[in-house]
Parts: sequence; C-alpha cells; structure tokens
Amino acid sequence: MKGWMALLISTSALVGSHASEAAVRITDDPGGRIGKYIFRYERLRASGHSVIIDGFCASACTIVLAMLPSDRICVTSRAELAFHAAWDIGPRGRPLTNAGATRMMYLMYPASVRRWISQRGGLTRRTIFLSGSPLKAMYRSCSPEPAREEGSETSGPRQD
Repeated sequence: MKGWMALLISTSALVGSHASEAAVRITDDPGGRIGKYIFRYERLRASGHSVIIDGFCASACTIVLAMLPSDRICVTSRAELAFHAAWDIGPRGRPLTNAGATRMMYLMYPASVRRWISQRGGLTRRTIFLSGSPLKAMYRSCSPEPAREEGSETSGPRQD
C-alpha cells in the first residue's frame, strides 16, 4: 500500500507541471550494474527532469553526475556520494576490479569530481565519500531545501 501511495503522490506531482519543473529525488541508492544506470540516466536527461540528491548515492548511482548537466542537479544537506572502482564477480565469487570500466566511469565524471577523486588516490577498491561543503562547492544546494517526510525514503531515484 505504501508503494502505491508513493506512486500516486509522484504521479500527481507530475500532472500539471512542465517536464523542466519535475525532479527525480535520489535518497537511498546503493548502485548496481553500470549499463542499467547509463540507460536510466540517458532517459532522464532526455526527459528534461532535474535531480535532487537527498541522501545516499553510491557506486553506479554517481553516474548521474556524468549524464546530466550540472545545472539540472542539486544537493541537499543529506546528500552523500560514494565512489569506488568498478568490479566484476571473479572465480569463487570474489570481486575483481574491472580496470576498463573503472577508467570509463572516471573519465565520464565532470572535471571537478575527477580532481576530487584523484586527490583521494583515485577509484580503488576502497570507497571514498563526497558530502557536505566539498560537494556543495561542486553542485548547487537545492533551494529551498525540500522537506522529506519520515519514512518516505525510497531506494533509488524517485520522481517528485
């Protein structure tokens, strides 16, 4: 029932608004397969919607920074991005760094994000986190910062 209510609220927020006024909110997205995110964000870019990063956005989720113009991305005080090297499942189910995919992701990011990543040793198996002032120096703050109801977090992008 809760999922249907979120869908109804999202749909009603879009009805009567122009595409450029609609926004997708990222609140709790742990990432996943790179190709899936590239496809998702290509569609988002074509839609004209903006993105509000309002929570955790990790791994492949961060490709949003590469796929949308920075003027269509804003961050809240809750925004936290997590970066690491791309990996595949190797023998015995162990993760193996995929150097090609890691380089592709790194080169996709805007220059300011690449500089920040490089200053922290690059994309490795170790996860690095971007939030607070360093993130707000790269992306505009959502203004006014959108309110978020308790218990309304969703996994992955949500349309507001």
